[in-house]
Amino acid sequence: MQRVVVLGGSGFVGRAVVQRLVADGIETAVVARNAFPEAEGLGVRFLSGDIGDVDFLKNSLAGYDTVIHLASKTGIWGNKEEYRRTNVIGTQNVLDACRANNIPALVYASTPAVVYQKDDLCGVNERTPYARNFLCDYAQSKAVAEKMVLAANSDVLKTISLRPHLVWGPGDTHHIPRLLGQARCRQLKRVGEGHNLVDVTYIDNAADAFILAAKNLHGPASGAGKPYFISQGEPVNLWNWLNKFFRRLDIPIVEESIPFQKAYLMGAFMEKAFPLARIKREPCMTRFLAVQLAKSHWFSIENANRDLGYFPKVSTAEGINTILQWVNKSEL
Repeated sequence: MQRVVVLGGSGFVGRAVVQRLVADGIETAVVARNAFPEAEGLGVRFLSGDIGDVDFLKNSLAGYDTVIHLASKTGIWGNKEEYRRTNVIGTQNVLDACRANNIPALVYASTPAVVYQKDDLCGVNERTPYARNFLCDYAQSKAVAEKMVLAANSDVLKTISLRPHLVWGPGDTHHIPRLLGQARCRQLKRVGEGHNLVDVTYIDNAADAFILAAKNLHGPASGAGKPYFISQGEPVNLWNWLNKFFRRLDIPIVEESIPFQKAYLMGAFMEKAFPLARIKREPCMTRFLAVQLAKSHWFSIENANRDLGYFPKVSTAEGINTILQWVNKSEL
């Protein structure tokens, strides 16, 4: 692995992956729609563009030996066609561009949401089947794309899919600012009984996983054609974990609650009502969000341990301390 392109490299996880590649002395390029002002200082080639443009991709990937595909339309609410266009058609374009340039290794960023349904998922591994009834268009589009990537694995183009769970850390522009804002305004309510265990992944560990996966494809390729769950390897009680975090920031803890079934039905109603009423903002509750907040979802990382040599280097406690310092410094 000598020359790597990171698609979506200007995002939260992408930036961490790029910094790791640069630190390892690997020639790196970033392809993204959003600006990447750090590119020049890091000595990284930056190409502004969209993975929906296959000709742009074919030109951009020429001369590289590895693609790390992090570009995606995320979120649990939005236009179904936009999810399909970016996550499915965009991924097909990535595969076509890799083949056109004889690129031998592709690492794809998937999500554990591809196996989410309504029930708890406790310590399950990659043999868990894809969901039968997806809870949001994002999860469905990512499942379709992951299947495409894994089916494309061959002696010519080796592929692997990683499913990092709830990536958090300094520089997060989504989860942490949103949680802090809702908690300060006392808008957060516990969904369910509050016993649910969930996986989290510290950003440095997530970046490690992508580098390890890419190196594996250029080495023994024991992970080729397979998906892998990525996390800290130790689930946390979601609501206790959040409240400890809030206490250390002198933010009101979450004390109010709503039963899971009520939240789930409310989410189902809002998912139907908002489009009919032509309300474009995201509902305060959806079925996916109710499941995410009330049910346990943690996964075995034994396969990633064995095949990729992935072991979290930064503990959950160390990660929290670093985040607290970042939040206080950033005045979020």
